Amino acid sequence: MNPNLRAKAEALPVQPGVYVFKDENGKPIYVGKAKSLRSRVRSYFQDSRPLDDKRDLMLDAAHDLETILVDNEHEAMALENNLIKQFKPRYNILLRDDKSYPYIKFTAYERFPRVYVTRRVKKDGSIYYGPYFPANLAYRIVDFIHRHFRVPSCHVDLEREHPRPCLQFYIKRCLGPCAKDLTTPERYAEAARDARLLLEGRESDLVRSLHGRMAEASNQLAFEDAARYRDQIRTVEELRERQKMAANSGEEADILGFHQEGPLVAVNLFHLRGGRVLDRREFFWEDVENFNPREFFSSLLGQLYLDQQYLPGEIHAPADFDDRETLEELLSKKRGRPVHISTPQAGRKRALLELVARNARHSFERRFRIMKPHVREVLENLSEALDLPKPPNRVEAFDVSHIQGTDIVASMVVWESGKMMKSDYRKFIIKSVPQNNDFASMKEVVGRRYRRLQEEKRPLPDLVLIDGGLGQLHAAAAALEDLGIINQPVASIAKREEILYVLGRENEPVALDHHSPALHLIQQIRDEAHRFAVTFHRARRTKREVTSELLQIPGVGEKTARKLLNQFGSVSKLREVSLEELAQVVKRSQAKRVFEHLAETIVNKNNPSSRSII
Repeated sequence: MNPNLRAKAEALPVQPGVYVFKDENGKPIYVGKAKSLRSRVRSYFQDSRPLDDKRDLMLDAAHDLETILVDNEHEAMALENNLIKQFKPRYNILLRDDKSYPYIKFTAYERFPRVYVTRRVKKDGSIYYGPYFPANLAYRIVDFIHRHFRVPSCHVDLEREHPRPCLQFYIKRCLGPCAKDLTTPERYAEAARDARLLLEGRESDLVRSLHGRMAEASNQLAFEDAARYRDQIRTVEELRERQKMAANSGEEADILGFHQEGPLVAVNLFHLRGGRVLDRREFFWEDVENFNPREFFSSLLGQLYLDQQYLPGEIHAPADFDDRETLEELLSKKRGRPVHISTPQAGRKRALLELVARNARHSFERRFRIMKPHVREVLENLSEALDLPKPPNRVEAFDVSHIQGTDIVASMVVWESGKMMKSDYRKFIIKSVPQNNDFASMKEVVGRRYRRLQEEKRPLPDLVLIDGGLGQLHAAAAALEDLGIINQPVASIAKREEILYVLGRENEPVALDHHSPALHLIQQIRDEAHRFAVTFHRARRTKREVTSELLQIPGVGEKTARKLLNQFGSVSKLREVSLEELAQVVKRSQAKRVFEHLAETIVNKNNPSSRSII
């Protein structure tokens, strides 16, 4: 322990603030808050303090101490939460989320704004709405916008004109701003404004605007437009009524439960809305030493709710903690209405708390005892992680294989309905790439595959998976765009980092937990594509090398070499057969030349000195 730390602790003021222990490199290793900095930090160095392995390890690693003074406990709690999320100190309890809430992103900065479901909020000029739970609520709202306002979620470059629109235009889910004369900037801007009013919850303003446009269209005898506005009014009013009923139909609360064994902890969070459980969230930790429920849930609830836009009226936690009232006051101020944090001891609320704890135990068993999850659950998790429009039932995966640019081949494997479909596997010999160029090879094979599907009028897969990084992903995307396929879900997985890149959101790579069954599924498909490609490449290389050896024999051409290999399988097998057996397949003169050549190579192989030049 650094003796200077004790001296620094004695000199601290008796004021609220945040303290940061740092290691020898100046990196924060623990962040804490205090009503009185001197009292709190001095307690770390008291000889009478209870034994705590984690605290002792932290003090042994600490080389410096910094503090930040604030005006009150509320500011200290908020600053502590921000610093923990910024620096992720290794001795703090860190929120590790297996399921983040989705937002709806409205790209207000674009000439033709679009809507997307995303799980990351960034300062990029877009407007974000949410979070939404259950997660499929965000997808349902975006689908509603597609169908009724025809504002898309595509990743097409709308700054340039395309020869034709994608399928979404033809099924009336997009106005088609990507192609000429399909819509006007004014018509698209009107649809984008309507979508934004809906996302902002201004249904009354939206309905009023639609009524005005319907009347104007009717006066101008544009009855088709008037009917479209009428249908939109009905749909928006029905949506508004359903929301009112849900809001008034029962209590809203978040309920937490946990199961812990040693350093392993699983927490479940249930969202109760309108008297019904709408969604469940899971969290896991593998390194919580000296587990203390009071300290644990104090840190967890702060990280969960201080940055959350939507807050429930009640939060039921399995353990009370010292700064509960401070957190309640902060959350109430943020919500604009009271937020109560409690630990129910009896009645229905206690029963709900125990129910969540039982689910947390089940999550613990499934995660840490390696129970196999249901395929449907895995696909839903994968769909959420990659922001796919639906859980993928069919995945087609591609890999390219070669050695120093020779014998370049590619493979495509198929996973469908929970299993590998070997009858649908395909092999490709790269034709247009003369040198070692993985990107061009990937573009060729993806283009050939989906041109064939277009010609045969067969459906596209739910997900195209590319073995490689951003270069391979963009090569596949270019091939699809050349074919006019511009809304196909495509992802790639980088070999070393096991990071997933999704087309259209490449700057938001997906790093799934190494325990995640969804990652295991992607790895299984990727590994099978790699195995299939390598096997095909080896077979091609071996055949080329073997055929070349036979062609070195005078009087033996490609037809004869092929006939011998088809009959006996390999050169090593040819070396084992007699002259009479060879003569039954080819002419006796050819058989004699082959027999003598192979016998000579055996002698040379066993007697290297016999090959020397005298």
